[in-house]
Amino acid sequence: MNITIIDGQGGHLGAQLVKEITTLFPEHNLTVVGTNAIATAAMLKAGAKNGATGENPVVVACRKADVIIGPVGIVIADSLLGEITEQMALAVGKADAVRILIPMNKCDNLVAGVPNLNTSALIADAIAKLRGLMV
Repeated sequence: MNITIIDGQGGHLGAQLVKEITTLFPEHNLTVVGTNAIATAAMLKAGAKNGATGENPVVVACRKADVIIGPVGIVIADSLLGEITEQMALAVGKADAVRILIPMNKCDNLVAGVPNLNTSALIADAIAKLRGLMV
């Protein structure tokens, strides 16, 4: 299975996902794409082996992904403080992949009906959803 993590800003969410996924699912191909170099570096430091930065890597990774994981903002143009371009959001939205979107209530994107959970709880739920896809 090809799993792609997309993250921006400081890459902290992506780094936490990388640690969990590389520990629990080491047999699967993991690719990380940062919307900026800092996010990519954080995810690579967390243990990802394949990583790239920017718009075109997001587009290419989305074409190859079976699962895309990231904050909900990756499907909203101009979100993550303007880091998500229209092409990035379109690539994630049109991808023939399962999307596990983490409802981060930040950067002017508030998800109704979702309790304001801490990041650890959100990561745990995302991993549980990924685990459900593995069976």
